Amino acid sequence: MKLKLAITFTFLSIACCFAQMAQLSSNSEISVLTIGPGESLNDAFGHNAFRIKDNNLGIDAVYGYGQYDFDAPNFYLKFAQGKLNYLISRHNFADIYYHYTNYNRTIEELVLNLTLDEKQRLFDVLEHNYQPENRGYLYDFFFDNCATKIRDVTLKATQRTVDFKTPTDFKPKTFRSLIHDHVGLNTWGSFGIDIALGSVIDHTASVNEHMFLPFYINAFFETATLNGTEKLVKTSKTVYQKKQTSSSILNFIFSPILILGILGLGILWLTYRDYKTQSRTVWLDVALFNITGLVGIVLLLLWFATDHSATAYNYNLLWAMPLNILVLGQLFRPVLKNWFKRYIKFLIIMLVLMTFHWISGVQVFAVGIIPLIIALFVRYIFLVKHSTHH
Repeated sequence: MKLKLAITFTFLSIACCFAQMAQLSSNSEISVLTIGPGESLNDAFGHNAFRIKDNNLGIDAVYGYGQYDFDAPNFYLKFAQGKLNYLISRHNFADIYYHYTNYNRTIEELVLNLTLDEKQRLFDVLEHNYQPENRGYLYDFFFDNCATKIRDVTLKATQRTVDFKTPTDFKPKTFRSLIHDHVGLNTWGSFGIDIALGSVIDHTASVNEHMFLPFYINAFFETATLNGTEKLVKTSKTVYQKKQTSSSILNFIFSPILILGILGLGILWLTYRDYKTQSRTVWLDVALFNITGLVGIVLLLLWFATDHSATAYNYNLLWAMPLNILVLGQLFRPVLKNWFKRYIKFLIIMLVLMTFHWISGVQVFAVGIIPLIIALFVRYIFLVKHSTHH
């Protein structure tokens, strides 16, 4: 076993050294691969990678910038803080093809129209980045990810001017709209993203900024030109086309709008019952203040205690009020104090303000949260009315 490991290690070392010293032949090709979305949230936005193919050297490798470093100390904490390094990966194309076709994900390929010197520079950049001391980079979902790296490395490989021309049917979108295009509006992935990310992603993205998504890397590369005369892409083809699958009714049954709709109706029913019986369901109020307070604390931490640029200026704090945690004790009193009544009126005003933020486009909120906001609004009004008569 030790002998086999030693032979394998030696072979890999020789292969790595060969790749680092390799001079690409005139028959070499460098292409950009675009992997279509997968089924999970992690795969919903697709993936980009470079394919280096040189039959003369026996090379057919794929380099991507989207590998997790699970061995990093405090992996989950760094991920939450926005301080996690991602890694460049290198695999045989045959393995990449088998993996993504097995998961039924489309593979598009754009062969770049580069000179031999440009190909060599791009290949050298990839090999340099693949060295152990260079493999990691500080990941940013919008500005430094597996897609933007493809654009940036391509620009570094050529001294010619690359002009990314927009397709004829292109319509600029906000960052949030671009996310919704991939995860949908009424999904738990979209729900979590819309709560966690702030108003900073509700401004229109520039053409360059659209390329944080693999789809737009593929679209803009295909229409790009070099020095305004030659096309950046020599040929394009679909290596594998995803087979269509039928959608399940379960996707709607377990969707945020339905689950939170049922929850909202439950809150409204209990509020109506309390109104008719002139009583108050204390556990319901405690639960609502607890949940909204805890969510608010998490949002504050994402805003001020992390390096995530997209979690700033999050107006979900208008309904998820962190102060709710501090006033929980007041809910157990049979008669609410006057200052607490004013606090509840303040919460009602915040919900109204949130609505204005949504209508005016300052921030788009999760569609699934509408039933909960309505239920909170009615419940807060009931608390004010109920406390007035007691």
